[in-house]
Amino acid sequence: MRFIVDVGVGKKVEEYLQTEGFYVKSVREINPCLSDIEILKIAVSEGLMLITMDKDFGELVYNTGKAHEGVLILRLDGANGAEKVEVLKEILSGYADRIKGKFCVFQGGRLRLRG
Repeated sequence: MRFIVDVGVGKKVEEYLQTEGFYVKSVREINPCLSDIEILKIAVSEGLMLITMDKDFGELVYNTGKAHEGVLILRLDGANGAEKVEVLKEILSGYADRIKGKFCVFQGGRLRLRG
């Protein structure tokens, strides 16, 4: 899988994904001021699944139907980098084969997947 990681997710998650052999593009390194629409355009043009903590992507993708290659919204308010990595490990170990191309929300210890 190939990912684009939004600014709020953090460097620890980027580093974890890279050490696991995933291709990772970082919004933080491209331009931390990119708009959500610009992030989605990059994700679609390069076939990248977006990992974000920004629930505004739910409106853009799920409610208005913007094209995407998969979105994983981590609802982990107040979580530090290590906690985010642990959640991502859990998601990838249990759901990696099912999240590609899906709209996913992790909240309250659960992962919800939608077409």
